[in-house]
Amino acid sequence: MIPMGAVSRLESPISVTGEVPVSVRWSLSDLPTSESLTGWGTLLTTDPNSDEARRRIARGESVYTVPSLDDKVQEAVDTMHNSRNRGAWEIGQTHESLLPYLEEEAREFADAVRTGASDETLKKELGDVLLQVLFHAEIASRRGAFDFQDVAASFTEKMKSRAPYLFDGSTGIVSEKEQDRLWQEGKARERKSSKEDQKKN
Repeated sequence: MIPMGAVSRLESPISVTGEVPVSVRWSLSDLPTSESLTGWGTLLTTDPNSDEARRRIARGESVYTVPSLDDKVQEAVDTMHNSRNRGAWEIGQTHESLLPYLEEEAREFADAVRTGASDETLKKELGDVLLQVLFHAEIASRRGAFDFQDVAASFTEKMKSRAPYLFDGSTGIVSEKEQDRLWQEGKARERKSSKEDQKKN
């Protein structure tokens, strides 16, 4: 997908690097472009480290970076994916072998909170916990079970069930008593649904 902010910058001729999906290439002829004053045109790439991108940047061409490339969550997911591809230790890990690390990182974050650690320390400890979540999600994605996006979606779905006021357009503070009631109702619905699903299977 090419964001609207980038479309207005397209100059012909348009070229692409090898990893750009065919579906994007097919759509290029439908995009409005202006003639390049330099004759260089536009290079579309998802890999700014490709040889072609490096060559064109080196000769002084301007670069437009789409906002999605600054998405720190996606960068973390991609980093974990690459780590699993290239690191011999990471390749050898399983959900079971990682459990001690998950327990350790969660305990270290809890200890940091209890001892009044700085915000910077809390941030780093949470990053270590996130690494474990990313790792387990990546392992699951390799067997086609679920990925990090699915984990995030499961959180949102749970909140829709247990905290519906966050999604109904209402505003204002919800009392703890009301929160507890809605949370328990949500849990009860989920248990009932789970039991029905088990009966079907």
